[in-house]
Amino acid sequence: MSRILVTGANGFVGKPLCRMLALNGHEVIALQRRESAAVDGVTPWLHAQPDFVDIDRAWPNGIRPDCVVHLAARVHVMNDEAPDPLAAFRATNVEGTLRLARAAHDHGARRFVYVSSVKAVAEADHGVPLAEDVPARPEDAYGISKHEAEEALWAMQRETGIEIVIVRPPLVYGPGVGANFLRMLRTVAKGLPLPLGAAHARRSLVYVENLADALMHCAIDARAANACFHVADDDAPDVAQLLRSLGSHLERPARLVKVPMFVLRAVGTLMGRRAVVDRLTSGLELDASRIRGTLDWRAPHTTDEGLEATVRWFRSTYPANR
Repeated sequence: MSRILVTGANGFVGKPLCRMLALNGHEVIALQRRESAAVDGVTPWLHAQPDFVDIDRAWPNGIRPDCVVHLAARVHVMNDEAPDPLAAFRATNVEGTLRLARAAHDHGARRFVYVSSVKAVAEADHGVPLAEDVPARPEDAYGISKHEAEEALWAMQRETGIEIVIVRPPLVYGPGVGANFLRMLRTVAKGLPLPLGAAHARRSLVYVENLADALMHCAIDARAANACFHVADDDAPDVAQLLRSLGSHLERPARLVKVPMFVLRAVGTLMGRRAVVDRLTSGLELDASRIRGTLDWRAPHTTDEGLEATVRWFRSTYPANR
């Protein structure tokens, strides 16, 4: 079994990943910036400095991981209030990542698994599912920082020989989800009409437990070394299908109105919300065949099972929306 250090261990993906690794017999160290409830079988390590400043000097003598899974990041946010968003994303997602990776290498780590994002390469698939070797065309500060971090890690791999594994997930959902997915759940639960009945572009997503399982394989399987993988559920529903599925599990049929896409985009432009409309009406499907072929990996849960678990959590956490 392996000794695996996980950053962002108290986050949305970090907690299920740490739990899964521990249940499978691995020794897990949870590197986090603030105190949180411990996951059974996981050793916490608190390092409060932002962007992994001084991580090399703070590294405990007894911690020599086989692998680091790097989840911690400055995440994509709407209405970013940073005076220079790109600089802020680079400080954490590029400089912080390299700081951590070099310290991990210096303290014995043989492998570094970097959880990037599909936004590092594209915001839309233009009718062809995105494979790992698609030319990178990130469009926002978050995506640019993720792409730059990937490139910096490949340069470090060539310099040091450490094994690098890049994982690019699409939208992640599951119990504890927030942001746009949570808003979508609330909207469907309240029975509010949505002008997305004609939104038929397919968009990949990944259930958090499926992503955690894929990351565990990337951390321990020798065949993953120096590879990039797209990880997604087997299904890529369109937005209308997704909303109908949520409504079915909520026992509240989604109220979808068929508004032509050109009308939605025009309204989005007038309201300054074109980027939001584009995300709902443009296809973003991933080709995840490489991880299946290379690691013999299969998503352990279907999308419907993931949505059912997410809705079950939502109804127990937000009973007023039932």
